[in-house]
Amino acid sequence: MEDDILTIEEVAKYLRVSDRTVYDWAQKGEIPAGKIGTVWRFKKSEVENWVNARLSSDTTKQAQIQVQVRNVLSPERVIFINHTTKHDALVELAQVLATAPQVKNEQELTTEILKREELMSTAIGRGIAIPHVRLSSVTDLVMAVGICKKPLEDFQTIDDEKVNLLFMIAAAYNQHSYYLKTISHFSAKLKKNDLRQAMTQAATEKEVYDLLLKA
Repeated sequence: MEDDILTIEEVAKYLRVSDRTVYDWAQKGEIPAGKIGTVWRFKKSEVENWVNARLSSDTTKQAQIQVQVRNVLSPERVIFINHTTKHDALVELAQVLATAPQVKNEQELTTEILKREELMSTAIGRGIAIPHVRLSSVTDLVMAVGICKKPLEDFQTIDDEKVNLLFMIAAAYNQHSYYLKTISHFSAKLKKNDLRQAMTQAATEKEVYDLLLKA
């Protein structure tokens, strides 16, 4: 990316998309580009300005979006977890989250969730952890919820309370504003002790989902 004139391959690498995607954008005039003979070429400064304009637009749209449970969670992505370790619980929940069509790479999701947890605990107290990542292989924000039937003791918590509620969030790389808003939304909802108790005492996954819809 040091040269002012870039190839399709260089732009694809920079934007973390396929060569074909960049080619289609160029053909449709969606990205600033020019042809030298039959070969597409791109000015680095124009590509950077185009990216910044798109990110700004996306951020504005995301800031206006209200967090709706039904838009990010479905009943089949609410599960009861019987594992006793953080690692195993996170892996199982990541596998469930990866069933969402918005997640294109299960292995990357699992790997990055575990890396994020190693870097800093996502436990926020009150028995809650919100493991979260943003990835280029995720097309839109999506979530899975795990109710731990055996509270997890190996999370580093700020209040020494064992974790029994896991809210796992994966978002697209450019969804920073919406991503933060979603984490904040559920953090606030879960401050209610009656909601947390009802979730941990629920008999079915559907009951947990319905509780979150009404919260």
